Amino acid sequence: MMSIRKTSKWLPTALWIGQVLLSVMLGWAAWMKLSQTPETLSAMWPWAGEVSPWLVKLTGVADLLAALGLVLPAWLRVRPHLTFLAAVALVLLMLCAMVFHISRGESPTFNIIIAVLAAWVAWGGRTGPPPFADQLTDNVSGPNSSK
Repeated sequence: MMSIRKTSKWLPTALWIGQVLLSVMLGWAAWMKLSQTPETLSAMWPWAGEVSPWLVKLTGVADLLAALGLVLPAWLRVRPHLTFLAAVALVLLMLCAMVFHISRGESPTFNIIIAVLAAWVAWGGRTGPPPFADQLTDNVSGPNSSK
């Protein structure tokens, strides 16, 4: 019996799109949490003005690490298992965020969506980089590079 990865041509592409989508969302959130003032953040996210600024910065660092961990290992073909670990860590982070937001009477819908997408990426990425990661790094090295 062939695995899904071998029989489905769309799955690797869909997983890569999921990884990039998560990475962009988390990168944006990290940038906001690490670069904006507490007043600016609390206008967008009320919780950010009601907790320690260090907690906001810590979640920003966690978001940044997850954003990088979801795409760089597979793209660079360096320790591709780190993509799986980043996705699992993101699921755990989102579970903590869900508890936090529910305890404040806020909706955890966004965190649920991110957690489900991260769990799917973890499931799909448990075997290494996407099959077309070679093509991505070949394009980075340039057409005149020797193999």
